[in-house]
Amino acid sequence: MALSQALTVIVPVYNEEESLPKFQAEIGTFLEGLSPGTGRVLFVDDGSSDGSLEIIEEICRKDGRYSFLSLDKNCGLSAAIKAGIDHCYTTLVGYIDSDLQTSPADFVKYMEFFPEYDMVNGIRAKRQDSMVKKVSSKIANSFRRLMINDQIVDTCCPLKIIKITYARKIPFFTGMHRFLPALVQLQGGRVKQVPVAHFPRYAGTAKYNLWNRLLGPFFDTLAFIWMKRRYINYSITKQSK
Repeated sequence: MALSQALTVIVPVYNEEESLPKFQAEIGTFLEGLSPGTGRVLFVDDGSSDGSLEIIEEICRKDGRYSFLSLDKNCGLSAAIKAGIDHCYTTLVGYIDSDLQTSPADFVKYMEFFPEYDMVNGIRAKRQDSMVKKVSSKIANSFRRLMINDQIVDTCCPLKIIKITYARKIPFFTGMHRFLPALVQLQGGRVKQVPVAHFPRYAGTAKYNLWNRLLGPFFDTLAFIWMKRRYINYSITKQSK
């Protein structure tokens, strides 16, 4: 990966102390395959109440390729991702969950699509989730595509890379993480969808149930439609020196 495509991977963490050591080993293998200085990891601790923050701090102390932010309270996934974007200074920003249901190794095949595309989004083709989780996600994705026509198969796949120029202009609101591909498209960006591997959760428990997997996306989709109709996108062609 050339320096012009330097990548920071944002890793939101909320009570994942059991998964973090193995996750660090896996993403460390990915970093070793990159050119020196072109890959970084930014953990964002979202107000964890277990030992996650202590583990993250120890990882960062031992290896300069890792850094972290710690939010003062549990603010949710959208806030954690936004905080990471605000503190990213590379040309590309990635996102992956720390629960090991997706693999950092799949980021490698994303890189061939830059700079032609502005975002690459994964598709969990063979999901290793409970039936409730798979059905609720299928309903939510189908409703979203029907309402906003973004053609994104798996909008919440936790394996993404975005050009930082697009990521920085994404509007911040609760539920933003459910619409990242559509929000890039709203700016005129091109999104590539790539099948990725998916695994059963390594440890810990999921933070969502059937109710909030359906009700949240429903209201967030209505909010996105409202915003889309009022969204202003502009570019500057010339300015004074």
